[in-house]
Amino acid sequence: MAVSISVVLLLAILAVIFLRNGGLKVSHALVCLLLGFYLAGTNMAPTISSGLTATADIVSGLRP
Repeated sequence: MAVSISVVLLLAILAVIFLRNGGLKVSHALVCLLLGFYLAGTNMAPTISSGLTATADIVSGLRP
């Protein structure tokens, strides 16, 4: 659960930065938001979630 909240927070921060810099229009942000909601309701949601969890585990296991 902590990983998904962190990812959502990171994506929200990036979206705000892009909106302020003019690199992302509000309409594009809404399309991305709707895509996320539709993907969450499909059969691909568990696969996407496990892929993000595996990626987070790999990244957290890296030592500089």
